[in-house]
Order: sequence, then C-alpha cells, then structure tokens
Amino acid sequence: MVAMELTAMSKTHPIKYKSGGVLAAAKTIIEEEIATKLDISTISFCCIADFGCSTGNNSFPAMHTIIEAVKRKYESSDLKTPDFYVWFNDVVSNDFNTLFRSLPLDRSYKVAAVAGDFHSHLLPPSSIHFAYSSWALQWLTEVPKPAVGLHSPAWKGGKRLYGVKREEVYEAYLGQFERDLEAFLKCRAVEMVKGGIMALLIPALPAYWDPQTEFTVASVIELLRSSLVDMAKEGKLSETKLDAFNFPYYIPTPEEVWAILQKSNSFSIERMEILKSGTLLTVDGHVACFRAVHQNMLTHEFGAETIDESFDMLKKKLQTSPVYANPSNDKTLVVVAILKLNNV
Repeated sequence: MVAMELTAMSKTHPIKYKSGGVLAAAKTIIEEEIATKLDISTISFCCIADFGCSTGNNSFPAMHTIIEAVKRKYESSDLKTPDFYVWFNDVVSNDFNTLFRSLPLDRSYKVAAVAGDFHSHLLPPSSIHFAYSSWALQWLTEVPKPAVGLHSPAWKGGKRLYGVKREEVYEAYLGQFERDLEAFLKCRAVEMVKGGIMALLIPALPAYWDPQTEFTVASVIELLRSSLVDMAKEGKLSETKLDAFNFPYYIPTPEEVWAILQKSNSFSIERMEILKSGTLLTVDGHVACFRAVHQNMLTHEFGAETIDESFDMLKKKLQTSPVYANPSNDKTLVVVAILKLNNV
C-alpha cells in the first residue's frame, strides 16, 4: 500500500491515504491497534459494542475480527482468555429478529440487543472495552433547518435556492454532523472503561472530484433526489411532501472528521487512515444498496406505491451516464479512526 501524509494535520498522528480493499485494510488496522494499544491487565471479561449494527451481516465479521485479536493478545501474554459479550445497538425500528436469527452458530460470545439512538447514553458506565461503529455516524439526529424545503444536497456553491445560499446549507449540515458526533463521543466516554479503544469507519468524500469522469456516494444521492423531483413534476408524488423532505445524513471530508475528533477532551486519536471505498459496485449494485438503505424512509414519506418507480428511474439515470459504467470511477472514501479513552 502507498500512503500519503496530509501535512496540514497533526505531526503526532498524521492521517494517511491508502489504497486497497476497505475490509482487509480496516481488519489489519483494528488487529494492530488491539495488539499494541488495548490494556488487558485488568480485564476479567470483555465487552464489545457495535453502534449501528443493522441486521448483522457486516457486524458479525467485525465482531469476529475484534474478538480473535483480543484472544491472541491474551494468548501471547499467557493470560486466561476472558468471556466475551457483544452488545448490538441500532434504532428501535431495526430488525433485531433477523439479527438474532442470523447469529453465527460458532460464535464465541454472548449477545444482547440495545435499541436506541446512539447519540444518547445506552449502556452502564465503564462497561465497554471496545466500541465499534461502521457506516452509521453519517446519519444525523435531524435535518438542519436551512436545508428544509430545498431540493438540493449540502454541497458548497454560490447559487441561491429559495433565498438560501448553498454554502449556508453546507455549513448547517456540517454543524449538525459536528454536534451529533460530539454527542456520540461524550456518551461513549462515560460508557467505556479507561483505556478502552474505539474503531470508527465513516464514509467520506474527497475535497474535490471531477463529476465529468468520477463519482462518489454523494453523486448517487443526487441522482436519487433528482428521480424524486422528476416524479413530483409528473404528479406521481406530492410536491408538498418533497418540499419538506431532505436526507438526514452528511458525508464529511476526512479533514472535517479529523478536526472534530481532535477537539475531543475524552479521546486521543491513536490512528487515522483514509481508504478508498473499494466497493466496485455495478449499476445494479448501487440500486440494490441504495434501495436497502432508503426504502423504509421513502415509503414512510411518499408511500409504498412510489418506491419501485423511483428506483427504476435511479437505475436509468445511472445507466445513461458513462461515468457510472466503470466502478473504478468511484472516489468515495472511508475514514478509519482508532480512538483511545483518556485516563483522566
């Protein structure tokens, strides 16, 4: 892997850009940090929490990686391996039944579901040894007020929309993302044991990409939005409802994530690397992925009868654009941040 340091960042813990598969690279990072940073001297049992677990498909491999790495550390230290407990967290509407039915039969840990918003306190104080969250922290607790009623995502630019500048929308989204991430960190600081480790995988955007030849997850979001707008113009969904709707998430740049994490008094940034997403999704893959994530939300807002056509329109927009024909044009990034709770 080739890494490039960002010279504008901290010299103590510079963040790096790396190429290579996200899953393999993140796995290696987590294993290395557990081997070198996790304090096991006072652990009689080990509790791990996944914040934003969904139905478990992506969570189970991550839990296996974490637990196996902790086991190896105990074995190398000639200590008795502890019992492992995993708390799976997501919103109350999450399908925990599917998660429990899908649990690996050969797992070496006991499980519990913790339903609730991870921007609030969920678990007992000083109870988590390793906290994990993947592709979840981009979701916001609310759509910021300047974005309500705008058919536009939160990107920079000078064009006025309904009397509001795009940069005002961008700043509102960034501000909401910052407040929510800070709330997440404050809650975890209470719930984690001193010296505990947290691994965060956050989708991110490069500071610049060429929309004529490249795309990101934000580009696909824009096409989905434009599909909804087209349907509203054709009278197939309510323009009034669409006016009041905006997607409640924000995809940050790595620099924005770094700036927010660095301000935390409770956690130190042990490592931060920026990986290319490496998903290499086809057009059908993008449609399936976005439908899985957005279907319930759009059904609630616009009705089940609009879903098939909205994603059919998204597929046509992707198919007619040469940019999306080559999955390697995807410039979406993933921030992998390893944080350690300060002993203060």
